[in-house]
Amino acid sequence: MRHLRAKLLVSVAVAVAALLTLSAPGWAHHGTAAFDTEQMVTVKGVITDFVYTNPHVQVYFECKNEKGESEKWQGELTAPNKLNRAGWTKHTLKPGDEVTVTGNRAKNGARTLWIRKLVGPDGNSLQLFEE
Repeated sequence: MRHLRAKLLVSVAVAVAALLTLSAPGWAHHGTAAFDTEQMVTVKGVITDFVYTNPHVQVYFECKNEKGESEKWQGELTAPNKLNRAGWTKHTLKPGDEVTVTGNRAKNGARTLWIRKLVGPDGNSLQLFEE
C-alpha cells in the first residue's frame, strides 16, 4: 500500500512539474516583460496599417519626431476577441486616421508600444477593455 501511495505521489509531482514547464512559454508570451511598465510615452501619428488578427492586434503608424523627421511606430493591443467585446471591429481604425497613442515603450528602445490608451480620429478615447 505504501509503495502505491509513493508511486502515485511521484506521478502527481511529475505531472504538475510538466504542466508548469509547458505553460511557462504561454505566460512569457502574454506578459509585458519586454515593455517598460514604469513609464508611459505618448505619440501622435497617422495609421499606416491596422492588423486585426490573433494573437495581438497590431497598429502601425507614422509620426514626426522633435526634428520633424518621419518615424515609423508599432503598437500592440490585446486579442481581437477581447477588443470585439469592447466594441471594436477590423474597421475601427484605417490607414490615414490620425491617432494619439499612449503606452509603455519597448525596453530595447524599439519604436514599439504596449498600447494603454488610444485616442481615435474623432478625438474620443477608444475603449481597450470590456466594461
